[in-house]
Amino acid sequence: MPKLSSSFILFIISSALLVAGWLYASNKAILYTENKLAQVEKKHGPEVAQRLIKWKSFVAQNQDKSDKEKLRLTNDFFNKQLLWVDDKKLWKQKDYWATPLETLIKNAGDCEDFTIIKYFTLTSLGVSIEHLKLTYVKALKYNQAHMVLTYTESKHSVPLVLDNINKKILPASRRKDLKPVYSFNGEGMWLQKQKKLGKRVGNSSRIRLWTELTEKMSKELL
Repeated sequence: MPKLSSSFILFIISSALLVAGWLYASNKAILYTENKLAQVEKKHGPEVAQRLIKWKSFVAQNQDKSDKEKLRLTNDFFNKQLLWVDDKKLWKQKDYWATPLETLIKNAGDCEDFTIIKYFTLTSLGVSIEHLKLTYVKALKYNQAHMVLTYTESKHSVPLVLDNINKKILPASRRKDLKPVYSFNGEGMWLQKQKKLGKRVGNSSRIRLWTELTEKMSKELL
């Protein structure tokens, strides 16, 4: 993860936010087609296919839980299963946002990949995207850019932080090691005010990597 700088932040914001992409599928909890599963098994083997089946079973079995339980279960599910590996080693690229399928095939990813797969899993579990944001922060201990998933129950609530570094879900007010920069989801982009929701500044289709991600996910459903 690169050190945060003013040019880095300006680049991210200027390149910034959505495509509706995969939402129609997540609302129906369609994680992948049977054809895609067969392709994955043929190319990567039965062990990898079983990871996809386990993911689908997890989503099917937890539809009736409360939002808070869904957060805890999803955070634990991926933090325990996935190995952290940076993009240069895993994808031979400086910055690559993997789809949930790609992350499960590798069984690894960096902070963005952990956040992305948690986000789409929770939307597939029926958690409204209005409560969820992919949030860029500065990890003060490491002086690095970092991404976490945040859940805000209501407009005036302090967000809960789902993270792959500190694996315990905590209110943002207790994460003194994180400085919020900006956040986004399928509806928009917000410049962060410390521990608050922030000011909305744009549409998420402006983020190039997010747009590429949702386009890849749409193709995976074919």
